[in-house]
Amino acid sequence: MLEKLYIVIPCYNEEEMLPITAKALLEKMQTLVDEGKVHPDSKVMFVDDGSKDKTWEIITKLHSIPFFTGVKLSRNKGHQNALLAGMMTAIQYADLIISMDADLQDDIGAIDGFLEKRAEGCEIVYGVRSSREKDTKFKRGTAQGYYKMLSRMGVEITYNHADYRLMSKRAVEALAEFKEVNLFLRGLVPMVGFKTDIVTYVRNERQAGESKYPLKKMIGFAIEGITSMSIKPIRFITFIGFLIFFVSIVLLVKFLITWAIGNTVPGWSTIVISIWAIGGLQLLSIGVIGEYIGKIYLETKARPKYIIETDLEEKGD
Repeated sequence: MLEKLYIVIPCYNEEEMLPITAKALLEKMQTLVDEGKVHPDSKVMFVDDGSKDKTWEIITKLHSIPFFTGVKLSRNKGHQNALLAGMMTAIQYADLIISMDADLQDDIGAIDGFLEKRAEGCEIVYGVRSSREKDTKFKRGTAQGYYKMLSRMGVEITYNHADYRLMSKRAVEALAEFKEVNLFLRGLVPMVGFKTDIVTYVRNERQAGESKYPLKKMIGFAIEGITSMSIKPIRFITFIGFLIFFVSIVLLVKFLITWAIGNTVPGWSTIVISIWAIGGLQLLSIGVIGEYIGKIYLETKARPKYIIETDLEEKGD
């Protein structure tokens, strides 16, 4: 029996890119149906994340085509929340979910590989970039460093994987059991378990519009990932505290010996450097701890991760 596939695509101000994306995915979906790889009722679900341009208007027009549907959030909630909203909505109608971005940088040709892995019994299949040759040296270096840092902090994450993945209905329903308000899906999905595999692909260039992840957002997303999935930064602060205490004991012994033998040395520079160093470390420590306390504050409020204003699929039914 053929499984019904929904491709979930978060969109924020993508009026320039949507027509290009829709055309490519329409051809892909038609091919998959013709080849008997997915159910004829399979669809592409665009999720409008509070766009300020004509994104929703385009989505509603695309809905007249059988392969397209859409969801509109009540306001902008960010990429991860919009992606989760689409997945949780689509799973009401689908057997399989593939998540991807609207910019077509994720090669849609990899979908065939996803479905092959699914046929082998995989519940989750990750799309993994085969290389980063097209990235700038800065982006390539920071990305690789970020993945390595997450790994060292104990976060289970797939190297060079973003949010291009296939998940079965069973896997998505298991993901729904995670109640975190602070979402980092790249770290949460591996925690679901089940049989997984990867499909490699070459990432394309964006064909239209602008990237929705400038440097500022990328840094924020990186901090979100670390603080949402690991407490090692706090443990690192504890380690630094013990280290400074040990150094202070050593220096105290040294100063006592110096005083005892009568070699008093002016220590203004040492005092000033020590004050600035320890003061800076204290502020850094307070900042890291504050980041975690802020997350606890948001989690205890248990505010909804998203609010759906319109579900075109529901209207269609």
